[in-house]
Amino acid sequence: MAIGTFDILWFGIAAICVAVMMWIFPTTPHAIQYTIFAALSLTSLAIWRLYYKKTETHSRVGQSQGLEIGRIGTVIEACSPHQNGKILFSQGLMGAREWTAVSNEELAVGTEAKVVAVEGNALRINAV
Repeated sequence: MAIGTFDILWFGIAAICVAVMMWIFPTTPHAIQYTIFAALSLTSLAIWRLYYKKTETHSRVGQSQGLEIGRIGTVIEACSPHQNGKILFSQGLMGAREWTAVSNEELAVGTEAKVVAVEGNALRINAV
């Protein structure tokens, strides 16, 4: 809603400028009024878009930020290069304690494992 409001704001400011111009110069032809309105609208909108700095306002809760790499957990479902397993962490990791795990080596239940990468919705792990 705010983006649309800011886009339309510049057209309103241009209209106010043309209204003030008409108050000062009441005999200005319609073609010049429309031209000035269009020029002011597009110029002010372009300048705003050029200098407006977008800031990230949404939360990144539950999204991988690289902080989970290096965390150690316990394998609770066997994992191998051909079969996904599960890993359990003592404290929640990105909102959950239990995660699907993939590994390039055979990891038995109870093995301590370290997170080396995040791949989609799974964690790539290696034995500690």
